[in-house]
Amino acid sequence: MWKSVAANGMSFLIVVFIAVAGAIAWGQREFRAPGPLAEATFFEVPRGATLRQVSESLEEAGAISSAVLFRLGADYAGMSEDLRFGNYEIPAGSSMEEVLAIVTAGGPSQFRYTATYVLRLAGTGELRLRERVPGTGEIVELADFAYEDGVPAVYSDLVESGAPMVYRLSVPEGLTSWQIVEGLRAADFLSGEIAEVPPEGMLAPDTIEVRRGQDRQEILDRMQAAQAEVLAEAWANRQDGLPLASPEEALILASIIEKETSVPEERGRVASVFVNRLNRGMRLQTDPTVIYGITEGRGVLGRGIRASELRSETPWNTYVIDGLPPTPIANPGRAAIEAAVRPDDTPFIFFVADGTGGHAFAETLEEHNRNVAVWRQIEAERAAESQ
Repeated sequence: MWKSVAANGMSFLIVVFIAVAGAIAWGQREFRAPGPLAEATFFEVPRGATLRQVSESLEEAGAISSAVLFRLGADYAGMSEDLRFGNYEIPAGSSMEEVLAIVTAGGPSQFRYTATYVLRLAGTGELRLRERVPGTGEIVELADFAYEDGVPAVYSDLVESGAPMVYRLSVPEGLTSWQIVEGLRAADFLSGEIAEVPPEGMLAPDTIEVRRGQDRQEILDRMQAAQAEVLAEAWANRQDGLPLASPEEALILASIIEKETSVPEERGRVASVFVNRLNRGMRLQTDPTVIYGITEGRGVLGRGIRASELRSETPWNTYVIDGLPPTPIANPGRAAIEAAVRPDDTPFIFFVADGTGGHAFAETLEEHNRNVAVWRQIEAERAAESQ
């Protein structure tokens, strides 16, 4: 009898073993088989999400066929604790094994929707909404708008639906601190109050990634820390013999360079003109300082400078004052700061617009006057063409 029982027990165990082995083999095949996704999609792993939550969300999104099997596969592979929060693109037909590798690898997040908020001179901003088409990487423009002109439905619908979206803040070189603060205040995707306008020049222009709802003051603090680091590094590597007594004076000069030219290869030459003038005791006589004396950095002048304003005694008017103005007149970028402390070696002490977006430089007043005459002719021709 016992032999019969033992034989039957052994048979049962063999059947169970075969069944388990078959189940494991089937599970492995399913885990590695092409998945149900017909088209590529983007998937977000929230910070702090559990494997169960992620697997169920993947199944609900149609990225995997079985949340349970996905968890079993992660346990078997020893990756159940390796989830990395972020936003990831999952290609069409990805197997559960491939999906697991994606959500545990980490790396830069990939978002379907990108909203870039570009600050403007008027103290507002323009939001540019783009879509990255899953599977192709093609970038599609969905909307460009300023908040004061109304928010398009394509953007508001995405926000209301909670669609994962990366926000970028783009701060161009040459904006004043007031313009940057007003632009941040106009961005409704940010939060928090700004106590006061930071010192002029002490905000680093850049394009940075921000969070929806991020505190505005936190962003300003980050920009100030970045500018302080750039200025300290540039000052430590400055040329010998500069007519600049401190990093603060370098920042002032850099802000003038930033406002005088937007042509990268000209910054060193423009810097050399101002350094040569300072060394000779000549006044800088630069129009952007006149404009800053009128507006004090709040908005734009919106018209030409009047002759009386060139003679106006403001602290910043370098047609009237000697040397540098008391503060920067804008927030310069790294390149302008580096040009201020490492200018080109030139004999130039004059420059004027040349009609191409750049400038004509001169060593003598006679040569400069010829360049000015050419520029006046270009202005006259353009005025005639616009009538």
